[in-house]
Amino acid sequence: MANIFDLHLGFILDGLSLFFLSAILLISAPAAVYSLGYLKGHFPKGKIIYNWVLFILFVISMLLVVTVNNALAFLISWELMSLISYFLVVFDEKSEKSVSAGTTYVVMTHIGTAFITAAFLILYKHAGSFDFSILKTAASSLSSTAKTLVFIFLLIGFGTKAGIVPLHIWLPQAHPQAPSHISSLMSGVMIKTAIYGIIRFIIFILGVGSLWWGNLVLVLAAVSCVVGVIYALMEHDLKKLLAYHSVENIGIILLGVAASMIFLKVNLPVLAVFSLAAGLYHLINHAIFKGLLFLCAGSVYNATGTRDIEKLGGLIKKMPYTSAAFLVGAMAISALPPLNGFVSEWLTLQAFFQGALSSTSGMKVFLSISAAALALTSGLAAACFVKAFGITFLAQPRSNKAVEAKEVSFSMKLSMCFLSVLTFVFGLCAAVIFKILVSVSKSALGLEALNADFSLNNFSLAIDNNTFVSLPLVALILIVSAAASIIVIFILYGKRKTRRYNTWDCGYYRLDARNEYSATAFSKPFRIAFSFFLLPYKKTEKIRESFYHVKTFKYETFTTPVFGKYIYAPLLGVVLGIARFMRRLQPGSIHLYISYIFVTIIALIIFMKAF
Repeated sequence: MANIFDLHLGFILDGLSLFFLSAILLISAPAAVYSLGYLKGHFPKGKIIYNWVLFILFVISMLLVVTVNNALAFLISWELMSLISYFLVVFDEKSEKSVSAGTTYVVMTHIGTAFITAAFLILYKHAGSFDFSILKTAASSLSSTAKTLVFIFLLIGFGTKAGIVPLHIWLPQAHPQAPSHISSLMSGVMIKTAIYGIIRFIIFILGVGSLWWGNLVLVLAAVSCVVGVIYALMEHDLKKLLAYHSVENIGIILLGVAASMIFLKVNLPVLAVFSLAAGLYHLINHAIFKGLLFLCAGSVYNATGTRDIEKLGGLIKKMPYTSAAFLVGAMAISALPPLNGFVSEWLTLQAFFQGALSSTSGMKVFLSISAAALALTSGLAAACFVKAFGITFLAQPRSNKAVEAKEVSFSMKLSMCFLSVLTFVFGLCAAVIFKILVSVSKSALGLEALNADFSLNNFSLAIDNNTFVSLPLVALILIVSAAASIIVIFILYGKRKTRRYNTWDCGYYRLDARNEYSATAFSKPFRIAFSFFLLPYKKTEKIRESFYHVKTFKYETFTTPVFGKYIYAPLLGVVLGIARFMRRLQPGSIHLYISYIFVTIIALIIFMKAF
C-alpha cells in the first residue's frame, strides 16, 4: 500500500473547479474593497492588519479546496478554511456572543470533518491512494454496503458545512457575529464549497449508487428550504435573518443537485444535466445577492450600531444608496423578474415539472411535492423581505441611532453597486450563462458526449420547444410600462394640478414611531400559521401603581428552538454525562493510573494468547 502521506499534490481545473474558482473570486473582490471602509475607524490598525491576513488566507484556502486533486490535500485545505473562518467569527473576541458562536461553529465543523475523513479513509483502503482519479476507479468496485456508508458519511460531513437541516444550528449563530464582509464570503461562497464536495465526491467520484440517495437529499433539501425561510420570517436581527435565508437557499441549490441524482438513476440524462445546471445557476446567483445583502446589512450596522430592525426605520432618506442596493438584493432573493434569483428558481421548477411528466406515478407525486415546497419557499421569502426592507428603511426612525444614521463610505457603496449590477447581468444574460453551466454539468456528471442544448436561443430560455421567455424583453416591457405610467400620470396630474396635504392618519394626530407597524406584528400571521412547528409562547409583565392602575405592561413573544431543544440539548446532555463519568476515572491518583496500565497489559496478553 502506498505511503499515506505521499500527496502527489496537483491541481484539477476542469469545468466544475473553474466554476467554483470563479464564484469565490467574484465575491471576494467586492468584499475586499468593502472592508476598506467597513474596518476603518472602527478597529485599531493592528486589528485591521490581522483581519486582512486572515481574509487573504481564507480566500486562498477556499481556492485550494476547489482545485486540489488529492483527498488528503483536500482535507488539509478544508481544515485550514475551517480554522481561519473560526478566527474570523471570533474576530471581536470581547463579545461573549462571538465566542459562543465560534465555539458552536468549530465543534460542528470538526464533527463534519470527522465524517469526511472517515469516508476518505474507507476509499483509501480500497484505492491505496488519495488521488481523485484513482479513487474514482476504486469506487466502482466497492460493495453496495461500503458505498452506502461512504455516501452517508460524505452527506453528513458536507451537509454540516452547508448548513442543511438539521445540521444548520451553527450557521445562524456564526454568520451574524463575523464582520459583514466576512459574512458575505461565508454565506456567499464558503458554505458552497460543501456543494462542491457533494458533487465532486458523491456524484463524480463515488457515483450515485441507489435511487434512494437522491430521494434522501431531495427531502433534506425541501425541508431546509421551508424551515430556513420560516425561521427567517421570525427574526428581527437583520444578519441572523439573512443567515437563515442561507439555509433556505442551500436547500434550493440541493433541490437541483438531488433531482440530477434521481434523473441519473431513472435514465433521464438530459434532465439530469438540466437539473444540475439549474442548481449551479442558483449557487452563483445566491452568492451574488446574498453577498450583496450581507454588505448592505453591514452598512446599516456601521451607520447605526444595531442589527435589530425594530430599532431602525426611515433609513431610505438617510442612506439612499444602501437602501437601493438592499432593495435590489431583496427583489433578487425573492425571485422577481428580471433579476437573477428568478431565473435559477424558474429553471429548477422547470426541471421538476419536466421530470414529473417523464416519471412514474409515485415519482410524479414526489417531484410535484418538491416543486410545491420550492414555490412556497419563494412566496415566504418575498414576504420576509417585505418585512426586512419595510421595517428597516421605510416610515419613521424608531431610535436615535436611526435618526443620526449617515450614508457609508465610497468603497462600501462601490462594492454594493457592483453586486447590484451583477444581479441584473446574471438575470438578463441567463441564456448565455446557462449554456456555460450546461457544459459544467455535463463534465461533472461524466456526460460530455450528451447532446443537450435545451433549445437555448440567443437570450431566450425555452419552456418547451415552441415557447420562449426572453428576460431582456421582460425587462424592456417593465421599463417601458413604468415610463409610460409616469408620463400618463404627469399629463393627467401635472405639477400645476398637484396639491399637497398632510398624510391621512386615521384620525390620529402627532403620530410617531411608536404607532408604526412593527416586525413582530408583521410576522404574527405566519407565527400562527406555522405554530405547529414554531411552538410559540409569550411572556407578560405588569408593573402596577395600584390594584386598578397599570403603570407599564411588557409583552414578549418567542418561538421554541425546536432543533436545539429536542435534538442538540439531549445530545449535549449525553456527552456531558459521559464526560462526568470519565472524570471519575481520572482523579489524579498515580496509583490508579498504574493499575489501569497493569490491567491493560494483562488484557493484551490474554488477547494475544487467545488469537
